[in-house]
Amino acid sequence: MKKILLLIILLFPIMVFADDNMTSAKSSILMEYSTGKILYENNSKERLAPASMTKIMSMLLIMEKIDNGTLKFDDDVLISENAAKMGGSQIFLSANSKMKVNELLKGVAIASGNDAVVALAEKTYGSVDKFVQKMNEKAQELGLINTQFKNPHGLDEDGHYSCSYDMAIIARELIKHEAILEYTKIYEEYLTKEDGSKTWLVNTNKLVRFYEGVDGLKTGYTTNALYCLTATAKKDDLRFITVVMGEPDNDTRTKDTANLLNYAFNNYQLNKIIKKDQKVDYIKNNKTLKNKYYVYTKEDLNDVVEINSELDYGKPYITYEELEYPVKKNTIVGYLKYKVNNEILSVPLIVKEDIKKATFGDYFKYNLKLLLGIA
Repeated sequence: MKKILLLIILLFPIMVFADDNMTSAKSSILMEYSTGKILYENNSKERLAPASMTKIMSMLLIMEKIDNGTLKFDDDVLISENAAKMGGSQIFLSANSKMKVNELLKGVAIASGNDAVVALAEKTYGSVDKFVQKMNEKAQELGLINTQFKNPHGLDEDGHYSCSYDMAIIARELIKHEAILEYTKIYEEYLTKEDGSKTWLVNTNKLVRFYEGVDGLKTGYTTNALYCLTATAKKDDLRFITVVMGEPDNDTRTKDTANLLNYAFNNYQLNKIIKKDQKVDYIKNNKTLKNKYYVYTKEDLNDVVEINSELDYGKPYITYEELEYPVKKNTIVGYLKYKVNNEILSVPLIVKEDIKKATFGDYFKYNLKLLLGIA
């Protein structure tokens, strides 16, 4: 009966309203993706074991390597004894065999393969220790103060912890690498190994099959962490991220996640304020090679608000940074800001060309133009 009720919630979402106990989780959070705005949280900064949600950070480091060109989807990975002997969830890799990065990534994203993530860690940074060091450096870079990793897979270990807020931030960063969603949205698939044998992979995140718009991200379970899930769903131009940690069972973590998503999609809308690459102003400075440099919005600026709410974003204003010349292309030079009620919304402004410091000859030409009245 419990499973039938869960299926009804997934297939026929109902209106959900926010309260302090929207989930049974020890820690939970709901975030809108494009703005990073938190719409609901409960004990979101409590340090807990993240189990295999750890692999969200591992996948982030791997996708960074792929996107910067130092790792390719079709690269071969030699499976070490260390990777092959990993316990817990696995895709049963054989030592000294080879697998493509693409296939190993499926093993991580779909089946949460501990052996697969260790193999990729060794491939990307040479050793698991160096990979874990990079995981923690990335956490610090993202400003996460309640996260510390001891391994790339999430098996329980002293000092290995995170919180729902931090996991949402890591998930948001991972989703920027959109190709990963092509893996995390797969419900089931056969993995073909070097010897021709096949392993059936099935996603423990049932929402990718039963909840419209869910295309990731990662479940987790250990006896210490209990049942955890970081999920994301997109409908039209809205994407939300949810995290639940310390749930009592699989069905409850799925139901609670669906409830958070139902609440989000039923109650919020996205206001698009200004788009990426909009020319909004220029820098005028006779200390540079050119007299005028245009500035552009670095990214879209959106605001997530309750449905049917009417907000006046008013006239924006610009604040500029103190610049030291020369300034490289794509450097943030200031911010375009909107004041809404007591909140400031801002988007970075960049230049799309190098700004070179003027030479003596440039000054001479500029002053000559001033004398001639053509500057």
